[in-house]
Amino acid sequence: MNSMTPVTRQEVIGLYRKIFRIAKKWQSASGQMEETIKEKEYIKNEAKILFQKNKHVTDPKLIKQFIEECEARIEIGLHYNIPYPRPIHLPPMGIAHKQGRTLRHQEKLRKISKPIYLKSHDEVS
Repeated sequence: MNSMTPVTRQEVIGLYRKIFRIAKKWQSASGQMEETIKEKEYIKNEAKILFQKNKHVTDPKLIKQFIEECEARIEIGLHYNIPYPRPIHLPPMGIAHKQGRTLRHQEKLRKISKPIYLKSHDEVS
């Protein structure tokens, strides 16, 4: 049974439509037609893949997290005129041993320091 409220469902559908409207009007920063077409396709494919992947999610907190990620990626993409997720620069793993508490702690810190707009990106790429 789907536990998504009608309001949440409308919000998700609205975001999906918004992404496709953005893709339709998208112009690459370079102004080159080939680049524009490539970036439009990337936007549409990325949206289709992520929305399909998450269509069976029923946890309201997780749905809210995905909505926030989507909104963040839209805002960043429009602001920087780059449809691809911006790279992040996390500190290297340091000199932790291959196993043990120090390594687990560093991995946990890296995971929580990852920006919201990149949470789904590693799973798809």
